[in-house]
Amino acid sequence: MGIFNTTEFSDEIEILVDKLEQESNERELKREERALIDVLDTVKLIEEGEGLNEFWLSSIDHARISNSFELIGASTIVDTLNSSQWCQSSSSDRSQYSDAESNHLSGIEEEYFEALTEVPELIEAFIEEELEA
Repeated sequence: MGIFNTTEFSDEIEILVDKLEQESNERELKREERALIDVLDTVKLIEEGEGLNEFWLSSIDHARISNSFELIGASTIVDTLNSSQWCQSSSSDRSQYSDAESNHLSGIEEEYFEALTEVPELIEAFIEEELEA
Protein backbone atom coordinates (compact mmCIF):
# COMPACT_ATOMS: atom_id res chain seq x y z
CA MET A 1 0.00 0.00 0.00
CA GLY A 2 1.36 3.41 -0.94
CA ILE A 3 1.61 6.55 1.12
CA PHE A 4 -1.45 8.13 -0.49
CA ASN A 5 -5.20 7.58 -0.37
CA THR A 6 -6.61 5.18 -2.89
CA THR A 7 -9.21 6.14 -5.44
CA GLU A 8 -12.19 3.84 -5.71
CA PHE A 9 -13.52 3.09 -9.16
CA SER A 10 -16.80 1.27 -9.69
CA ASP A 11 -16.78 -2.44 -10.40
CA GLU A 12 -18.13 -1.67 -13.87
CA ILE A 13 -15.11 0.52 -14.65
CA GLU A 14 -12.66 -2.05 -13.29
CA ILE A 15 -14.33 -4.84 -15.31
CA LEU A 16 -14.32 -2.74 -18.48
CA VAL A 17 -10.62 -1.90 -18.07
CA ASP A 18 -9.76 -5.56 -17.46
CA LYS A 19 -11.71 -6.50 -20.58
CA LEU A 20 -9.95 -3.82 -22.64
CA GLU A 21 -6.54 -4.90 -21.39
CA GLN A 22 -7.30 -8.48 -22.47
CA GLU A 23 -8.61 -7.30 -25.85
CA SER A 24 -5.45 -5.25 -26.40
CA ASN A 25 -3.61 -8.53 -26.98
CA GLU A 26 -5.91 -9.33 -29.89
CA ARG A 27 -6.57 -5.94 -31.47
CA GLU A 28 -5.38 -2.36 -31.44
CA LEU A 29 -7.50 -0.34 -29.03
CA LYS A 30 -9.21 2.88 -30.06
CA ARG A 31 -7.70 6.04 -28.58
CA GLU A 32 -10.62 6.41 -26.16
CA GLU A 33 -10.18 2.85 -24.91
CA ARG A 34 -6.43 3.34 -24.47
CA ALA A 35 -7.08 6.59 -22.57
CA LEU A 36 -9.28 4.79 -20.07
CA ILE A 37 -6.58 2.21 -19.37
CA ASP A 38 -3.90 4.92 -19.18
CA VAL A 39 -5.84 6.90 -16.60
CA LEU A 40 -6.58 3.98 -14.30
CA ASP A 41 -3.06 2.57 -14.55
CA THR A 42 -1.52 5.97 -13.85
CA VAL A 43 -3.76 6.66 -10.86
CA LYS A 44 -2.72 3.32 -9.40
CA LEU A 45 0.98 3.94 -10.15
CA ILE A 46 0.91 7.30 -8.37
CA GLU A 47 -1.12 6.07 -5.40
CA GLU A 48 0.78 2.84 -4.86
CA GLY A 49 4.22 4.32 -5.37
CA GLU A 50 5.99 7.51 -4.48
CA GLY A 51 3.46 9.90 -5.95
CA LEU A 52 4.17 12.23 -8.84
CA ASN A 53 7.91 11.70 -8.48
CA GLU A 54 7.46 8.03 -9.38
CA PHE A 55 5.23 8.95 -12.32
CA TRP A 56 7.94 11.15 -13.84
CA LEU A 57 10.69 8.63 -13.24
CA SER A 58 8.73 5.77 -14.82
CA SER A 59 9.31 4.72 -18.42
CA ILE A 60 5.69 5.29 -19.48
CA ASP A 61 4.80 7.69 -22.28
CA HIS A 62 4.18 10.85 -20.23
CA ALA A 63 2.74 12.85 -23.13
CA ARG A 64 0.24 10.10 -23.94
CA ILE A 65 -0.80 9.86 -20.28
CA SER A 66 -1.30 13.62 -20.08
CA ASN A 67 -3.36 13.52 -23.29
CA SER A 68 -5.42 10.66 -21.83
CA PHE A 69 -6.33 12.70 -18.76
CA GLU A 70 -7.17 15.64 -21.03
CA LEU A 71 -9.35 13.37 -23.18
CA ILE A 72 -11.50 12.30 -20.23
CA GLY A 73 -11.86 15.94 -19.15
CA ALA A 74 -9.45 15.96 -16.19
CA SER A 75 -7.63 19.17 -17.09
CA THR A 76 -6.76 19.93 -13.45
CA ILE A 77 -4.88 16.62 -13.30
CA VAL A 78 -3.02 17.62 -16.46
CA ASP A 79 -2.07 20.92 -14.80
CA THR A 80 -0.64 19.10 -11.77
CA LEU A 81 1.30 16.73 -14.00
CA ASN A 82 2.75 19.67 -15.90
CA SER A 83 3.58 21.47 -12.64
CA SER A 84 5.50 18.45 -11.38
CA GLN A 85 7.39 17.71 -14.59
CA TRP A 86 10.62 19.01 -13.01
CA CYS A 87 10.71 15.71 -11.07
CA GLN A 88 11.80 14.04 -14.29
CA SER A 89 15.26 15.58 -13.96
CA SER A 90 15.48 15.44 -10.17
CA SER A 91 16.74 12.79 -7.82
CA SER A 92 14.96 9.47 -8.01
CA ASP A 93 14.91 9.42 -4.21
CA ARG A 94 12.40 11.85 -2.75
CA SER A 95 14.38 12.02 0.46
CA GLN A 96 17.15 13.77 -1.52
CA TYR A 97 14.90 16.73 -2.36
CA SER A 98 15.60 20.05 -0.72
CA ASP A 99 12.98 21.35 1.71
CA ALA A 100 11.76 23.78 -0.95
CA GLU A 101 11.45 21.01 -3.58
CA SER A 102 9.75 18.69 -1.13
CA ASN A 103 7.26 21.36 -0.04
CA HIS A 104 6.59 22.36 -3.64
CA LEU A 105 5.93 18.76 -4.68
CA SER A 106 3.72 18.17 -1.64
CA GLY A 107 1.60 21.19 -2.62
CA ILE A 108 1.26 19.92 -6.19
CA GLU A 109 0.33 16.45 -4.96
CA GLU A 110 -2.29 17.94 -2.67
CA GLU A 111 -3.87 19.63 -5.72
CA TYR A 112 -3.56 16.38 -7.68
CA PHE A 113 -5.35 14.31 -5.03
CA GLU A 114 -8.08 16.94 -4.62
CA ALA A 115 -8.68 16.88 -8.37
CA LEU A 116 -8.52 13.09 -8.41
CA THR A 117 -11.78 12.87 -6.44
CA GLU A 118 -13.59 13.97 -9.63
CA VAL A 119 -11.92 11.43 -11.90
CA PRO A 120 -14.28 8.47 -11.26
CA GLU A 121 -17.26 10.63 -12.25
CA LEU A 122 -15.40 11.98 -15.28
CA ILE A 123 -14.63 8.43 -16.34
CA GLU A 124 -18.28 7.38 -15.94
CA ALA A 125 -19.37 10.26 -18.19
CA PHE A 126 -16.54 9.56 -20.64
CA ILE A 127 -17.57 5.91 -20.94
CA GLU A 128 -21.20 6.84 -21.57
CA GLU A 129 -20.34 9.49 -24.17
CA GLU A 130 -17.32 8.04 -25.94
CA LEU A 131 -17.44 4.28 -25.48
CA GLU A 132 -21.19 3.81 -25.23
CA ALA A 133 -20.59 1.06 -22.68
